[in-house]
Amino acid sequence: MRISLNWLRELVDITMPPEALAEMLTMAGFEVEDIEDRRTWADGVVVGKVIDRQPHPNADKLSVCQVDIGADTPSTIVCGAANVRADLYVPVATLGTYLPKVDLKIRPAKLRGVESFGMICSLSELGLTKESSGIHIFDQANLRPGSDARPLLGLDDVILDLTSTANRADALSMVGIAREVTALTGLPLRLPIAEDPAIASSKTDLALKISEPQACPIYMGTVIEQVKVAPSPLWLQQRLQAAGTRPINNVVDVTNYVLLEWGQPLHAFDRDRLLAVSQASALQIGVRFAESGESLKTLDGQTRSLQEQTLLITANNHPVALAGVMGGEETEVVAETQTLLLEAAYFDSAAIRRSARSQGLRTEASARYERGVNQAELAVACRRAIQLLAELAGGVPVVQATAIAQSAQSPPTRSIELRLERVNQILGMVESPAEPAKQDATTENAEDSLRELQAIEVERVLKALGCEIKPTKKTQGWTVNVPPYRYRDLEREIDLIEEIARVYGYNQFCDTLPDKTEPGYLSIEQALSRKLREALRAAGLTELSHYSLVKPGESRQIHLSNPLFNEYAALRTNLLDGLIDAFQYNLEQGNGALSGFEIGRIFWQEEDGLSEADSVAGIFGGDITQGKWQRGGKEQPMSWFEAKGLLDSIFQRLSLPVEYQPDRRDLRLHPGRTASLWLRGIRLGTFGQLHPQLRQERGLPDEVYAFELDLDVLLNHMDQDEYLVPLFQSYSSYPPSDRDIAFYIPTQVSVSEIERLIRKSGGALLDSVELFDEYRGDSVPDGQRSLAFRLVYRASDRTLTEDDIEPVHQKVREALVEKFRADLRS
Repeated sequence: MRISLNWLRELVDITMPPEALAEMLTMAGFEVEDIEDRRTWADGVVVGKVIDRQPHPNADKLSVCQVDIGADTPSTIVCGAANVRADLYVPVATLGTYLPKVDLKIRPAKLRGVESFGMICSLSELGLTKESSGIHIFDQANLRPGSDARPLLGLDDVILDLTSTANRADALSMVGIAREVTALTGLPLRLPIAEDPAIASSKTDLALKISEPQACPIYMGTVIEQVKVAPSPLWLQQRLQAAGTRPINNVVDVTNYVLLEWGQPLHAFDRDRLLAVSQASALQIGVRFAESGESLKTLDGQTRSLQEQTLLITANNHPVALAGVMGGEETEVVAETQTLLLEAAYFDSAAIRRSARSQGLRTEASARYERGVNQAELAVACRRAIQLLAELAGGVPVVQATAIAQSAQSPPTRSIELRLERVNQILGMVESPAEPAKQDATTENAEDSLRELQAIEVERVLKALGCEIKPTKKTQGWTVNVPPYRYRDLEREIDLIEEIARVYGYNQFCDTLPDKTEPGYLSIEQALSRKLREALRAAGLTELSHYSLVKPGESRQIHLSNPLFNEYAALRTNLLDGLIDAFQYNLEQGNGALSGFEIGRIFWQEEDGLSEADSVAGIFGGDITQGKWQRGGKEQPMSWFEAKGLLDSIFQRLSLPVEYQPDRRDLRLHPGRTASLWLRGIRLGTFGQLHPQLRQERGLPDEVYAFELDLDVLLNHMDQDEYLVPLFQSYSSYPPSDRDIAFYIPTQVSVSEIERLIRKSGGALLDSVELFDEYRGDSVPDGQRSLAFRLVYRASDRTLTEDDIEPVHQKVREALVEKFRADLRS
């Protein structure tokens, strides 16, 4: 918000320089982003009186003027404006003046043979407007030539561009900032409070129908007659311009002025036009939500299709304004307006937020309603507007109607218990000297030392904030009644403590460092997650990150009740869909096949409620090799077993004994090339090749593989001692002895089952098992395949003999025959 110092000085007698005020407000939590010193825009510009104007002898569009600027002799100034003439008071930039808005320094010049000693200025040259049709002419009479022109132009002011936090709705007004300055400086506050208006007798009637009392708890309508619409006086226009608001006419400017002054949005309707659009003789103002198919042309000239969550102001049920956002074009105040309906309302923040968002519209009024206006000062702002309309437009209030919901019969109040012990516990010690005690005051100030805040200091801060306090002996604290304008942000004891620190001064509290510092450490979960990421990166996968919000449409999705966008209206149920999208996007961008993984949280809906879990997923495929020139530029895509080997390398790095079982439950994966992963009897996840139909729809290569694992299961197994601390196993210095075994076996028996049985039967002497051949052909019985394994035996304490190996090897053979009915070939 733009704060005018001249306006602020009418409310608080501040004398400090603008830079000091900006520093004080910034340290109090109101960041001043810019200081706009308007005094520099026209430093050296004085009031001049044009004594004589003659045509230029050598130029048709130039004039030679004699201008009195308070010097001993008039100044000759060549002017190109068409509206210059004798007996005008004008702003004159004297010699040596620098005009920063046009980057011009005034020097003596000769224009078409005539010397000129100064420049008669337009408003654009002074930075007050973007364009000007001629020089500026002062309306005032009997001005003193040579006097400073800046007060007449509104350029004797300094503007602070101030930003407040979202919880401080009261700071979006001049009164709110004045209260803050009063609390920080202790200076008295002067509020521009108007008297109750005298309602003249009239036959005019006004009825109110509030169909949505929760969205509009309070509505005040005032009919004002005998209004004369005209340009606003100069002081009002300058105030609005300094605040960044364009002056329109005296009626609209008054509503904008009160909005800036009190933070309460108002709106003025043309009452006669309200009756005309509603085609009725009696006026009934209503508040309701829009119905399907309704539309409204707003003040910005756009015809808006109304949504069901759009809150409306109606005249005899005909939409005339977006409540709390923007008025309608059909009922705006125009030059012929004579009778007004002044609206002052208290709208619910959530209702205005939804209404403005439904129209994609945000205004000064909606911004304040969304943060929350002060219900208690609604009538104050209304009286202030009526007073200004009477003074500036000759308006006479003739009728006023008010509708108040049951929930808004009394202003909101809140009492908070505050303990002095808790204040000092949170804020710590202060460095400033202690204040004299109330009863035992001495003439000598206490010595500077570290100390705790005293009760008298806390009470002073709370009173400066407008709080009413009542001491409580039991807790050695206070019962604090929050003022209505701070009702929304002062809710708990900690909020009051924060306010005490802010107003007392953050820099008054000493820095306290801990006596001993401890080095930071990672939790077990963090350490294991890092180890998992290292293993995935070591396998050549890049970590990816996606939004948790996805498009709706899947089963078991959790849908958001108030999404920012329809494309992000549900929570993801898996990570794999996002990785497939990323793989496709990288191909479309010419980046080649993606090899990546993601660790994140997934969400789903069950019959008994909502659930969430952490998951890890990955995707890879295509030709990941380099040096295609060796193959004549041909692709060499990754096979299923190579992909499985990549995943196995990750598990081996993490020392996890993962087993594979055929699986076809995931419809996104190839039914014959998908496996479920198991870790000591617990399902870990799924691995497989993408389904051909999905690859064809997405334009992906044939060999794309993906996995999705339960992160909790993975970390729980990694957290066991046998995996956390790897044990060193010494290598045997004795030679190995290998044996081959070949057999026919049914195709439904997996190699992992066979390997598991061989290891169990081989016992401690069996060092390794490796499948080295598979054959399916004419000589193999139907429904079977030929497998050949190499078994390596080794002992750590001796060289194995045939007598050592043969009994163990025979046991393996017998186990294969007994369990799988294998037909041994060797």
